[in-house]
Amino acid sequence: MASILSVRGVSKRYASGHQALGEIDLDVEEGEIFALLGPNGAGKTTLISIICGIVNASGGTVTVDGHDIIRGYRHTRSTIGLVPQELATDMFERVIDTVSLSRGLFGKPRNDAYIEKILRDLSLWDKRAAKVQELSGGMKRRVMIAKALSHEPKLLFLDEPTAGVDVELRRDMWALVRQLRDNGATIILTTHYIEEAEDMADRIGVISKGELVLVEEKHALMKKLGRKVLHVRLSEAMSAVPAGLADWKLALRDEGHELEYEFDTHAEDTGVSALLARLGELGIGYKDLNTEESSLEDIFVSLVHAPKSTAKGEAA
Repeated sequence: MASILSVRGVSKRYASGHQALGEIDLDVEEGEIFALLGPNGAGKTTLISIICGIVNASGGTVTVDGHDIIRGYRHTRSTIGLVPQELATDMFERVIDTVSLSRGLFGKPRNDAYIEKILRDLSLWDKRAAKVQELSGGMKRRVMIAKALSHEPKLLFLDEPTAGVDVELRRDMWALVRQLRDNGATIILTTHYIEEAEDMADRIGVISKGELVLVEEKHALMKKLGRKVLHVRLSEAMSAVPAGLADWKLALRDEGHELEYEFDTHAEDTGVSALLARLGELGIGYKDLNTEESSLEDIFVSLVHAPKSTAKGEAA
C-alpha cells in the first residue's frame, strides 16, 4: 500500500541548543492507524507539529500525499486534520458555526449535511446552538475533533485526544476512529493510554529522547519482543528458592506460595520442561500452572529505558 506520509531525516534543534528531535525517518501507509508512543518530552508533539506545518524543522523533508509540506503547503495542509492536546477554539462561537468556519478556512464548499453528520457522530448535534464556553471539557474535546474533521482530511492526527476525558467519551472517540479508518482515512495518534494503542493501532512507533527507537506492526512487535512468565502454584509454601533450582533464576511470590519463571517464547529451549522435571526430582509439588504474556506496556517500558543501540537492535 502507498505511503500517505513520508518523513526523511527530520530533526529539530531550538535556538537554546536543545535537540528535540534527532534524524527521524518514518513512513505511514494510507488507511492505517499508527500509534506513536513515548514519555513526556520524547518529541511526539514536536514531530507532529513539523508535519502539520506549525513548527519548522531544522533539517530533513516531509511529504504528505505525494506533496512536499513546504513547496506544496496548500495541498498538504488541506489533506491534514489535527486535534491538538490543548483546547484552542473560539469560546464565544456556537458549536455549529465554529465547525462550519473551519471547513471554510480550508476552501471547502459549504456542506450542511456533512457538518450535521460529524456533529451527530460526535454526539454534538443537540449542542449545535450552544456556545463552546458553555460545554463541559469532554464536549469541548469533541468540538476540537469535529473542527479537525470539517474539511474531510485524508490524514488525521490525534495528539493525546483522550487525555482528561471520561470513559464514555473515550469509548465514543475510538468507535469514531475505527469508522474513519473504515472510510479510508489514515489516523496517527499519540497516547499515554497504552491499552488504547494495543487495542486500536495497526502499527506502533516508539519515540524516546528525540529518537524513533522502533517502528513495528503491533502483533509482530509483541511476538518479537514479548516474553512469557510461568507461574507455578506450589502445594506447600517455601521460605526460599532451593539451590537445586538456581539455573532458572526463579522468583518466589505470594509469601512463598508461587514460583515465577520468565522465559523467551522464541528460544530454542525455553527451559520450562526441564524446570518441571527438576521440580519432580526434588519432590516439590505444585497445584497449578499458568502463563502470562507481556503486554504492550511491558514492552514499551523496556524500550524507553533501554540504551538506544539495544532498542534499535531489537527492532531490526
